[in-house]
Amino acid sequence: MYKVVIVDDEPIIVEGLQKGIEWANWNCEIVGTGSNGLEGLQLVKELQPDILISDISMTNMDGLAMVAAVKSEYPNIEVCLLTGFRNFEYAQQAIKLGVTRFLLKPSKFDELEEAIDAMIKNLQSKGDMGEESDSDIWDLNDPEEKYLYDTFIKNRVIDESDCEGKLKFTDANNYIIKNAIKFMYEHYVLKLSLIDVADQCFISNWHLSKLLNQYTGKGFFEIINRIRIDKAKELLKTTSYKIQDISEKIGFQDVTHFSRIFKNYEGVSPKEFRNNTNV
Repeated sequence: MYKVVIVDDEPIIVEGLQKGIEWANWNCEIVGTGSNGLEGLQLVKELQPDILISDISMTNMDGLAMVAAVKSEYPNIEVCLLTGFRNFEYAQQAIKLGVTRFLLKPSKFDELEEAIDAMIKNLQSKGDMGEESDSDIWDLNDPEEKYLYDTFIKNRVIDESDCEGKLKFTDANNYIIKNAIKFMYEHYVLKLSLIDVADQCFISNWHLSKLLNQYTGKGFFEIINRIRIDKAKELLKTTSYKIQDISEKIGFQDVTHFSRIFKNYEGVSPKEFRNNTNV
């Protein structure tokens, strides 16, 4: 039988979905219910259901973040989202991330049954689930996003020889990569770890590591250090801060370590870079 998980913070909705639909008609059984996004993610990881029906508006998690996390690690899961708000752009983004149906509350039973029928047909199909996506979710008019895209995505060098465990280029994965790199960019001065960033994306650190390597051709420390070194270059060009101060401002507490990393990336020391630049 197909396994179903239901997530909603309104008990009456959960009960209605459990008792109001003849799940056996679709060869389905409800294996778990949750009241918030974090519970839902945990249930998905533990039970690995075939279908997830969830409210999209939850206090402890953005609904799109939950969908991206689920579809990234479990690309074949079918998702139906319920919402009490009309938001066309939100619905569009959800569908791009791989949601099969986006229904307004209160949903009629015929709408729910049509959604279940569509999800079951997708599960039965051996066709195009998890196909690669060429869509680009980066806003290249935004200076921050353009820098990140140009630096880590546009000219990425990826080793195509190792196909074992290769991940699909999907919108869900794109969404996670964008959020992960943006979080690193916005918090580069902190002592970040891969686990810190993975927690922000609601996925496991090993899965994020695979995504970063496949989507950027770089590892976590390569990305965070590239961001820090680019920030250092900007400060070296435009300010008269001491190199020790610059080191601290970009997240390096040890100026010797900073100078070594800088030279590895730029071929010259921070002092030599400044001397060769008109401040």
